[in-house]
Amino acid sequence: MNRNGSGEDPADMIAGVDEVGRGPLAGPVIAAAVILDPARPVEGLADSKVLTERRREELADLIRMNALAFAVGRAEVEEIDRFNILQASMLAMQRAVIALRPAARHVLVDGNRCPELPCTAEAIVKGDSRIPAISAASILAKVTRDREMIEMEAVYPGYGLARHKGYPSKEHREALQRLGVTPIHRRSYAPVRKLLE
Repeated sequence: MNRNGSGEDPADMIAGVDEVGRGPLAGPVIAAAVILDPARPVEGLADSKVLTERRREELADLIRMNALAFAVGRAEVEEIDRFNILQASMLAMQRAVIALRPAARHVLVDGNRCPELPCTAEAIVKGDSRIPAISAASILAKVTRDREMIEMEAVYPGYGLARHKGYPSKEHREALQRLGVTPIHRRSYAPVRKLLE
């Protein structure tokens, strides 16, 4: 998505990209790509992991309002189980970048490797705490995924998904033992796989 008439400079269309959801036992992996507008800076951007949930929500709204472009990509549980979490994360990031309108000329990816993209890309370790566009992507991805897991609480009650967001907390592992595996659980992950065996 982008703001029309934003007057973006095509020579400077640099997107930050990050993903969330590699560690959970349930739910998709979600990536976001963001091209910030230098004329409309978003104050307070930081790695999503160091922000409170409320602050992430506030910043996500500001990013959507002020960015030149943003997009979200995802890889589903079936893809995580079929390919592995690394490949699924790359796929989600690739989908986010491809969905950007206008398109990015260059991409900065959080981490130590880049997905295959239709433009140049650079991996930046700890980029989510160093590069504002990557911070923005990390916030957008985290808020998107958290909201989805909160919705899943209503579909699969009793697992505590709204609280732990699918991560392998004690509450989650005990609920899996008690209630069994749902369609949103990652069957390739050891705690889930062992229950199915």
